[in-house]
Amino acid sequence: MKLGFFTMPIHPLGKDWRQCLREDREAFILADELGFTEGYVGEHATDQAENITSSALFIASLADATKNIRLGTGTVNMPNTHPAAVASQIAMLDHLLDGRLNFGISPGGLLSDAEAFGTLDNDRTAMFVEAINMVLDIWKLGPPYNLKGKYWTVSTERTMIQEIGQGILPTPLQKPHPPIIVTAVAPFSKGLVSAAARGWEPISANFLLPQWVASHWPKYVEGCEQDGREADPAKWRVAKSVFVADDLETAKAYALGPQSPYRYYYKQIVTKMKTSGRANLFKSDQAMGDDAVTVDSVLDDLVIWGTPEKVTDDLLAFRETTGDFGTLLYAGKDWADRDLGRNSMVLLAEKVLPALNSAVGSSD
Repeated sequence: MKLGFFTMPIHPLGKDWRQCLREDREAFILADELGFTEGYVGEHATDQAENITSSALFIASLADATKNIRLGTGTVNMPNTHPAAVASQIAMLDHLLDGRLNFGISPGGLLSDAEAFGTLDNDRTAMFVEAINMVLDIWKLGPPYNLKGKYWTVSTERTMIQEIGQGILPTPLQKPHPPIIVTAVAPFSKGLVSAAARGWEPISANFLLPQWVASHWPKYVEGCEQDGREADPAKWRVAKSVFVADDLETAKAYALGPQSPYRYYYKQIVTKMKTSGRANLFKSDQAMGDDAVTVDSVLDDLVIWGTPEKVTDDLLAFRETTGDFGTLLYAGKDWADRDLGRNSMVLLAEKVLPALNSAVGSSD
């Protein structure tokens, strides 16, 4: 098993934005130093708590500050941006990172973003499919493009001057393109089947009950079979909210207590999911009413916390439910206490991961 990092992130509303950005960057730099293999960051334009507005721009700030970790957009919300802009920006970012980019994509789940960009009443799934198809065609077909869809048009036929390079959109360093990553956020995700059939790789979100995470693997297998290839667990990434401390009392207070950044995180997530009619993500029995979903119940179900020994045991139990997967993505939270936040990542990398791999017989 490998170790990666995923942050949306969610910060307290009153926290200085500059401090949030500094700490978010520091978490990625620390992950690189600790040997995390991948790191993903989300983006939202209209959320003061999830206050990274461009995952690509944030990643660009890490190009020279990191050495080995692959960095991923988590995700580019495709309906919010013109495909020509996405294609050119991701191509440049791949070159800035010397080919260390993973291209995470989605339709975007924040309704206030959709409203701000004028797509709230549109079929954003259809927009997503059209947008990524255009991006891939831009990289594959070359100028002058002449791509026409329902939502966008891409062409430089009228203005291209090939001998001076005008009218030519850039292509990524990685060929044919960076790995494309999708995040599965629904039980028995149908979208995961389609994604796998196209050769894209999955992340299972960290706000899903273990049994719903387990439902993703058969869907990934189904999609891979449609593409005529064998599904590889090494390509399955699972995000998980984990907190590790040197003693149980500290771990419990930081993970579950009234001032816990994990509590704040899931209060935000639960509110959003209930408002958008998606509280089912937190229900083991879909017949349960939304009122049965509380922040305390979600914390109990979704957060693994404790000493390195307890966290190792709990992650092994989680893996027994989900099945084998290749990368555990540590879900980043606000550093309410910088030292504890950093130490959790250190303990996970230096004590928990070796114990996990020893237990499952992996050499990673």
